[in-house]
Amino acid sequence: MTVIAYTDGAARGNPGESGIGVILKDEQGATLAKLYGYIGEKTNNVAEYEALLACLKSAAKTQCSRLIVHSDSELMVRQLLGEYKVKDPNLKSMFLKVHRLLEEAGFEFEIRHVTRDLNKEADRLANLGIDSRKRLRI
Repeated sequence: MTVIAYTDGAARGNPGESGIGVILKDEQGATLAKLYGYIGEKTNNVAEYEALLACLKSAAKTQCSRLIVHSDSELMVRQLLGEYKVKDPNLKSMFLKVHRLLEEAGFEFEIRHVTRDLNKEADRLANLGIDSRKRLRI
């Protein structure tokens, strides 16, 4: 089964109060899961990676054989595609964690950059994560 995901990380300030939002859908567009959570005081880029990590963990619990992730974080997408180097030590460790999780999961993976207007629901969930102060456990 192909899972289509939308992820977003939000930070109010940089660094600042941060949250993540993730939506998983099947190929027909039916929602499989909606996740949001508060992650404390982080940068926007760390929040984006945290959202992707939550997405990977959640997708691994489904019958996913292929995962297509949509993110409005140009930096993260380009880093994962190998177009940008990962220079920041915090992002580097998260980048490596993404690759470890992908190896363990064993599904095909594709990541695509989308504009913010195509990622509104994940953005809403990320902000809900900040507002709720609810920590996400996967």
